[in-house]
Amino acid sequence: MKSWLSQCLCLAALAAFILTSSARSAGDSAAESIFYNAKIFTGEPEHPYAEAVAIRGDKIVAVGSYADVKLAVGKDAKAVDLQGKTLLPGLIDSHAHPMDGGLSLTGADVGDQMQSVDQLTKFVAAAQKNRKGMRGDILYVSGLPLAFWSKTDELNARFDSGVYAQQPVFLEGMDGHTGWANRALLNKAGVTKEFVSQLSDLERSYYGVGRDLQPNGFAVDSGLSKIRTVVPAPTKEQWLEGGRAAVQYLHSMGITAWLDAVANEPVLSTYKSLAERGELTAHVAAFPVVNPRNDPAQELAAYQKLRAKFAGVPELAMPGIKVFADGVVEYPSQTAALTRPYRNTGKSGELLFDPAQFAVLVTAADKQGLIVHIHALGDLAVKESLNAIQAARKANGNSGLPHTLTHVQLADPEDFIRFRQLGVIAALQLLWAEASGDTIELMKPYLDPAVYQWQYPARSMLDAGATISGASDWPVSSPNVFWAIYQAETRKGPEGVLDPEQRMPRAAMLYAYTRNSARALNQLDRIGTIAPGKQADLVLVDRDVTTVPIEELKDTKVLWTMFGGKVVWDSAAASSKKTN
Repeated sequence: MKSWLSQCLCLAALAAFILTSSARSAGDSAAESIFYNAKIFTGEPEHPYAEAVAIRGDKIVAVGSYADVKLAVGKDAKAVDLQGKTLLPGLIDSHAHPMDGGLSLTGADVGDQMQSVDQLTKFVAAAQKNRKGMRGDILYVSGLPLAFWSKTDELNARFDSGVYAQQPVFLEGMDGHTGWANRALLNKAGVTKEFVSQLSDLERSYYGVGRDLQPNGFAVDSGLSKIRTVVPAPTKEQWLEGGRAAVQYLHSMGITAWLDAVANEPVLSTYKSLAERGELTAHVAAFPVVNPRNDPAQELAAYQKLRAKFAGVPELAMPGIKVFADGVVEYPSQTAALTRPYRNTGKSGELLFDPAQFAVLVTAADKQGLIVHIHALGDLAVKESLNAIQAARKANGNSGLPHTLTHVQLADPEDFIRFRQLGVIAALQLLWAEASGDTIELMKPYLDPAVYQWQYPARSMLDAGATISGASDWPVSSPNVFWAIYQAETRKGPEGVLDPEQRMPRAAMLYAYTRNSARALNQLDRIGTIAPGKQADLVLVDRDVTTVPIEELKDTKVLWTMFGGKVVWDSAAASSKKTN
């Protein structure tokens, strides 16, 4: 007797065959292929594994046993022996900033290896010399680790005199929320002692200042925005170069779809330019940012106007809006909104919306069929964001839209179950869940223990029934899915293990980066799993990621990435190109 799993696989294959046979006459001219001799993870919970997959043109036509799948294609179908490797659905990142990531690849980004101000000084000098760091007349370097913001005296000593006395320098943090400007740039932006002395306590909290109110160069969130106003934007050519680099880089990671979480007009224009050139080989769900403090009707009208402008761009969808509920939690920023105050200041961060008005915005967006994707990092921001979605569900009924909270670094345990109850997705960056300076030294001394203990509470949320999707926030951190799965499963770091009770099962993480992320993009009907009728987005990796020992998982290599039935990245070809 066949096992339950085998029966499911055969039924799936039979269904695929029936579907394929009815469409055979219309698709005979399309190339057919069968992929076999591999561990195939389908992402379909009812039948998660298969022996073979058949594709015709850009679609999957059959999944199941090799014998049954072979019946679904013609006798001339190409048989591809995968030699025991592992085939996955195209991987999906449910919260990233790929165009910014592309600019970091082509510009002056410090990467992950910057440890000292001495190293930084050499890097900045090189970025000025080779011009990669120049934005107009401003020297712009990105990707700074958060630990540098406690070294403002050293930064001032290095970059406020000598060759930098008249040269504006901008150092942007790896989190995208923080940065540092030298005196020349502060003056250019109007961030002076006189300026900050006239600000309210709340407004001044976004700037680093000394006891005499002299700015020390550090800025976070709205303070950083003021400095950015005088930093020239990338040119169209720089955007396009970065866009190309981003698409290829993500393909090298096996990623074929993503949610762009800050899709402003230059970003959307870049996607359009790539599409016009046939270079947008990915599914993009773009979410422009709306301001929850403005009139909801006006914000949504502006969004709909932007959406109409970019309608019809192949592979570019605009299914919803992005909202910031708060900032970041690490010292010295401390702009994330918490239920209990920071111990060093007595303040609780800042909620970036009025809860009642935000409920109106979310309800209106939901009624218009728009997903609301919310940056909610502190536990108060998480709670109030869920409250707004609850108000929308109550007013409109369950629309089924996958409203999403991303980051969720801290959360109140009583809110875990609400993700399931409200049908809210948690797009988590679990590569960050490690015991390190960022999660310990920059947080633990400053947070109430009752808040701190629930940091990246992924397993508790999963056990409460939350749908968790996989995300990187790239270029804030690497988009390497296998590093993230490794980190989610181990929670290891240089300082030990960050709350081992929150370790995630590997299977849950594989679903997070396939099926669940497709749901977050509202595209599960066409991508995210290996199933008949879905687009042939596939990725081949060099080991069995479902069972390999955890320490070997993080070294997983992508061998090739397929988008719509065509290989868009191949490791052998990439290696040959590097060699030549």
